[in-house]
Amino acid sequence: QVQLVESGGGLVQAGGSLRLSCAASGLTFGSYAMGWFRQAPGKEREFVAAITWTGGSTYYADSVKGRFTISRDNAKNTVYLQMNSLKPEDTAAYYCAFRMSPVLSGAPSAYRYWGQGTQVTVSS
Repeated sequence: QVQLVESGGGLVQAGGSLRLSCAASGLTFGSYAMGWFRQAPGKEREFVAAITWTGGSTYYADSVKGRFTISRDNAKNTVYLQMNSLKPEDTAAYYCAFRMSPVLSGAPSAYRYWGQGTQVTVSS
């Protein structure tokens, strides 16, 4: 059973930065990918970024490309999302997710395990 715990959310002014962390436990040897998604009130869950665990290949939504960076620390079983130049429209609950496949995907249905989420609020 894979467990994911996010942290690092908070309140920040527009133009500011935050770094989210996702600590994973229960991982076994294999190739897989992890992703970040977000969901604002009244909206569907939206893909943000994904990374393969072994090769470090990345994939971003157009809305965050150039502002957000996903990375991982294999020794700590942790994935990060560095968010710069934040905008009010980035306000949402952010979730990390895990899939037992090295193929990057932006579809929520492709991910089997999810964290509980961390709130990011960007004020204008």
